[in-house]
Amino acid sequence: MRIKVSDFCKIVSASFLGEATELVFTHVSIDSRSLQNNEQTLFFALDGKHHDGHQFISDLVQKGVVNFVVSKVPASPIVNVSYFIVSNTLVAFQEYAAYYRSQFAFPVIGITGSRGKTVVKEWLNFLINPDYNVIKSPKSYNSQVGVPLSVLGIDHKHNFGIFEAGISTVNEMRVLEKIIQPTIGILTSIGTDHDEGFVDQDEKLNEKFKLFVHADTIILEEDLAPLLADENRKKVFSWSFTSNTADVLFSKTNRGQLLVKTSRSEFEVGVPFDDSVSLSNMACCITTLLYLKYDQTVIAERMSKLYRVEMRLQVKNGVHQCTLIDDSYSADFQSLKIALDFLEKHKTQPTKTVILSDIFQSGLPEEELYQQVHVLLESNKINRVIGIGPAISKYLAGLKNFYGYVSTDAFLQKFSMDDFQQETILVKGARGFHFEKICSLLEEKTHETVLEINLNAVRHNLNFYRSKLKPTTKVMVMVKAFGYGNGSFEIAKLLAHDKIDYLGVAFADEGIALRKAGIQLPIIVMNPEISAFSAMIAYDLEPEIYSLKELRTFLAFAQEKNAYQYPIHLKLDTGMHRLGFISKDIEELISILKPTNVLEVKTIFSHLSSSDVEEYRDFTLQQIADFKIQSKRISEGLQISPIRHILNTSGIYNFPEHQMEMVRLGIGLYGVGNDAVETAQLEHVSTLKTVILQIRTVDDGESVGYGRKFRSKGLTRIATIPIGYADGIPRAWGNEKGYVYIKECKAVIIGSICMDMMMVDVSGMDCEEGDEVIIFGKEIPVTELATKLGTIPYEIMTSISQRVKRIFYQE
Repeated sequence: MRIKVSDFCKIVSASFLGEATELVFTHVSIDSRSLQNNEQTLFFALDGKHHDGHQFISDLVQKGVVNFVVSKVPASPIVNVSYFIVSNTLVAFQEYAAYYRSQFAFPVIGITGSRGKTVVKEWLNFLINPDYNVIKSPKSYNSQVGVPLSVLGIDHKHNFGIFEAGISTVNEMRVLEKIIQPTIGILTSIGTDHDEGFVDQDEKLNEKFKLFVHADTIILEEDLAPLLADENRKKVFSWSFTSNTADVLFSKTNRGQLLVKTSRSEFEVGVPFDDSVSLSNMACCITTLLYLKYDQTVIAERMSKLYRVEMRLQVKNGVHQCTLIDDSYSADFQSLKIALDFLEKHKTQPTKTVILSDIFQSGLPEEELYQQVHVLLESNKINRVIGIGPAISKYLAGLKNFYGYVSTDAFLQKFSMDDFQQETILVKGARGFHFEKICSLLEEKTHETVLEINLNAVRHNLNFYRSKLKPTTKVMVMVKAFGYGNGSFEIAKLLAHDKIDYLGVAFADEGIALRKAGIQLPIIVMNPEISAFSAMIAYDLEPEIYSLKELRTFLAFAQEKNAYQYPIHLKLDTGMHRLGFISKDIEELISILKPTNVLEVKTIFSHLSSSDVEEYRDFTLQQIADFKIQSKRISEGLQISPIRHILNTSGIYNFPEHQMEMVRLGIGLYGVGNDAVETAQLEHVSTLKTVILQIRTVDDGESVGYGRKFRSKGLTRIATIPIGYADGIPRAWGNEKGYVYIKECKAVIIGSICMDMMMVDVSGMDCEEGDEVIIFGKEIPVTELATKLGTIPYEIMTSISQRVKRIFYQE
């Protein structure tokens, strides 16, 4: 983009500080940590409640960035750097995206709805791509920030656009409509998602309809058409499975196909999926193709080839201590940029390898496209690139450490697992290249039980608790006990990226493992053992000090190591009576620390015993009051101003007025609040799932499992699933007390839970061997298991064995 400075200032309502008369850039960025930032970047310094892009301007200048859109200029503006000063950088970012979109005059589909947006977008892209150069939202980029990022991917070669628009409350769609400027509007389905942001369903629906105010046509289910404003009803091109008044009527045939009826034609379409949600999404796509005047033969031929849409980047354990990032179902330029940023955020090994297929759907000449890919891979400092496909093998042949193969099979023939050692591997390929074969070989082999961790949900929960805090309040997050069972490395990577101030672990070996995984954040060891002092200092781990004996021992050890102001954290006992200095210890504590500069008190803290129990609110307030008195004695005695922290997860929620300088977030990060109201505002993080190994029918009176604890009453259909108490499932959950979910139906656990297996009653259920089984997740919250078992969610979560494979994903 090349634009006069004066013109750009008008677009984003900016004043200008700098010497340039023309603004030249090829890349727009809002992420200071992206390795794609360089001298060709225009950086918008977004300023949110818990992040501020202005803090990183000097770092970005070191990377070559010279053009910034800011709401505040640095105290000492850097020479030869241009600043466009606006009142709100997010609004300016959106205004620029809207201007950029207005420079292109081709058809654009805008999709909204509660569910199905991404699936319909991806399917429509597949269906019309043979005829157009399509630009689409990458992944689920449908937010107030994601939509402008998507639109800014438009290139002069594109001639059709498909963009999602997602909202969570009122007054958001107006902004997205201005950016997308759809000529065709699609409403998928309306459900309960984000209901909390609206007074009722009508308000939510009316907000979504705002995407269509300037559209030429609105495609939606016939039942929803009467809810549109009068002036928009004449734009409707509707579909239905029940209403004869719809423009397109669908029905299932005896042969399992879709019968499509319009006023002019009738034809059948073979469909690859027959569940109700997929049928609705396919009806939406077919109706859109009919509006675009596609021939019914073409529609039938292309619809039969639809595929399951994988919307997640997944992080898995790989062979030979590798980390595998699985994005093996898409390869377009926009999503490659996202995947490379994800790789940088979540790498657990410093060496980075990318396995990449030919890139399709760019709208650019191949030589120009792969020149951009070449630059992108170099800027992200990829150590090795394996290209698969004739085009990428040809055009990236000159890239350093590039290895090309004409096909996936050609690569697999020469593949050796020994070629991959202690590295982070991004596997990204177009669907036709079947990169799932590569992922299968590179993935560490475990049994079919997995714990899936939603990184989007982790980030949502973090931001929920941050919203309770002042902008200056620091946050420490507990990642002890293998990240509450979820996996500490990957969670710590996310937290580091989101600028958390401290991590907390229980023991030194947990902190050492994080250091070896590349985590540089300050790490506090909450239970430091004397035998681990040497290793702690070697790995820059900071001990909790809770007694005079421990203080003297660590001080002597630090002196031997010639330490200077080594950070320590003082624990006070204010009523938990587990660990910590008591009031009578404080004078002696001060006398030990005051004459030495070997140690530095970074924080003083205590632990609330009952912050989640309303009955003991007065006790909690007394703990807080005692802590303030004792921490003040230490601070004044040592003449220091340490960080103070006493609030845990439930403390943040119930006592935010006492947040002091820092808080400690634990179980809440993982989606568990201290009551139903709090938990309802969090997002579900972990899903434990497996598959049905075998199904059999047992006769009346037959027993199942050890000890013959279950006897069938009549013919009983039994499913065996490969998970047991060695995986962390309590044996008390068996013998018809507990249950699992299979195809959204509850299946009761019968007989005793075995070490590696359990059996469930699937009588009358439509299921078969290989079907997915949910042990806990959204359908069965871990809080529900804990309540029925008379325990707490912590125990359930931390009991999941490390032999259970963890898969981390980002939607």
